[in-house]
Amino acid sequence: MEAADVVIVGAGHGGAQAAIALRQGGFAGSVLIVGDEPELPYERPPLSKDYLAGDKGFDRLLIRKAEFWAERGIDFALGERVTAVEAGAHRLTCASGRAIGYGQLIWAAGGTPRRLTCPGAEARGVHYVRTRADIDGVIAELGPARTIAVIGGGYIGLEAAAVLAKLGKSVVLFEAGERVLGRVAGAALSRFFEAEHRAHGVALHLGVSVAAIEVADGRAAGVRLADGAVVAADLVMVGIGIIPNVAPLLAAGAEGGNGVRVDAQCRTRVSDVFAIGDCALHANRYAGGAEIRLESVQNANDQASTAARAIMGTPTPYDAVPWFWSNQYDLKLQTVGLSTGHDEAILRGDPATRGFSVVYRRDGAVIALDCVNAVKDYVAGRALVAGAVRADAAALADPAVPLKSLSDGYAGTLASA
Repeated sequence: MEAADVVIVGAGHGGAQAAIALRQGGFAGSVLIVGDEPELPYERPPLSKDYLAGDKGFDRLLIRKAEFWAERGIDFALGERVTAVEAGAHRLTCASGRAIGYGQLIWAAGGTPRRLTCPGAEARGVHYVRTRADIDGVIAELGPARTIAVIGGGYIGLEAAAVLAKLGKSVVLFEAGERVLGRVAGAALSRFFEAEHRAHGVALHLGVSVAAIEVADGRAAGVRLADGAVVAADLVMVGIGIIPNVAPLLAAGAEGGNGVRVDAQCRTRVSDVFAIGDCALHANRYAGGAEIRLESVQNANDQASTAARAIMGTPTPYDAVPWFWSNQYDLKLQTVGLSTGHDEAILRGDPATRGFSVVYRRDGAVIALDCVNAVKDYVAGRALVAGAVRADAAALADPAVPLKSLSDGYAGTLASA
């Protein structure tokens, strides 16, 4: 049976960064990355943006070239899906029957797209947005398609809608909530992006439930809503979240459900097993101490480094400021912190100028910022969020007042620490 000192399950951002961090930290043991896709680790965020648009070829999405991994003695088992973890034997079993032993295991398996369960959901022409193969499937059918239905008004759905609109397609977007980005942003930001998409010709249907995918000759032909209305479409793209890939770990004795529970060093309850990235359920002080999963490149990379340090005997608690970004049309949305649970949203600037921020507070403390084409606010806002700064509301709302001036005291404390 083949084996490695550290086996990493998942070849996404988290898995790649875990291997890199181990080598950068001087880890000399064997490292093996097991991935269920045939490709070397690549960036996923551009899939629904630059890659779908044809602005970036796949080679430009690779996190590192093949030579990088070879030079560092990092091995791969690609096209392999892990189906079982035998904790006592320190052994993995893959769907192919391949068995792999491990000394330490880092689980970075991410998640699979949440699928529609309505009639017609499995028809040809219904696509999900998660992997290169998913987007390649869309691109292969995109040429003759005139009307595209996008189901889901989160980041993925909106980014795809923006690209498709720029490609000259007629786009119809369906969102079950009363506004887009309803789970991650305040109403002001939602309404701004709704207006932007409508201005670019995207038809938004909010507060609707998809009852079925209409099918003709085995292929998606439209979307039928719960009220009976039918919207014709040549192709359907679905972005309604992910289901974390944690079943083998839970079966092996790890705790969790919507993700696998980890401690401050990203350790699971199973000996010698860590979990990081989209599938890791962890207590996060930027969420008020609640246990959450964070689906972001930042979280994957930072937790990867945390797990690597623990393996190398220099444990450091995970305590990173969350950040995210989204590109839609000529708009760059940058978010720092978590706005969930805010009791106040302060608009900074005028959305009509297409450059503004929303500052979120809870009990008077800044907990997050959404910055649209406002890089300086985003950069300075990190210190406000990290320090839970209680800045004056009028100053936060005034674009003439640099946010850096409101966080100088906290930044000075960080510098002297």
